[in-house]
Amino acid sequence: MGRPATKPTKLKDGYYIEIRNKGARSGIKLYSQNKLQMHRAIKMYERSKEVLILGESVNGKFVDKEPKMHVVS
Repeated sequence: MGRPATKPTKLKDGYYIEIRNKGARSGIKLYSQNKLQMHRAIKMYERSKEVLILGESVNGKFVDKEPKMHVVS
């Protein structure tokens, strides 16, 4: 097997959302190069999953400190 990674992964510059099952505490981060691709991914998952918008990442850090929960309109 091998040892697990000890160093956190570096985030690419771009936009991130987190997809969770409804009621779950953790999820999967999805990367998009631009806002349009991020909004397409949100539309694809908004009906069946909880979508948490993490925002833009620059130099491995998020520009917005607080993530926003997406609500279906």
